[in-house]
Amino acid sequence: MSFTVTYYCPHCEALVELDREGYLDDKAVTPYPFEGWSYVSPDEPFEDEADVDGVAFTCGEDGTLRDGETGCGESFYLSFIKFDDGREIDPRQPTEQVELADESPSAPSGPRGPSGPGGFWS
Repeated sequence: MSFTVTYYCPHCEALVELDREGYLDDKAVTPYPFEGWSYVSPDEPFEDEADVDGVAFTCGEDGTLRDGETGCGESFYLSFIKFDDGREIDPRQPTEQVELADESPSAPSGPRGPSGPGGFWS
């Protein structure tokens, strides 16, 4: 049995509708794709597809807008929950560790004080 599920465009907040099966494994709707996730358009098979990790929308151009809504033409992404060896993958964690230098960058020196005998406050 399928249900119509409503999502919003994170750019313009227009509502889109997508027919989904009873089990929802949604992770997030974002204006960008998650690194390592594979997406298909809303008219392609995505339910229970092993190689599909989400749906890529183009707001107002893919036929999913709710009646009366106006889209902005921007892309956004519905990402499903992904697992690796039985553990949920957190898409926010970087796949590559980057080590930054320990040294602080040198800052430009500030203005010099007034010259002359005793300075400004004498």
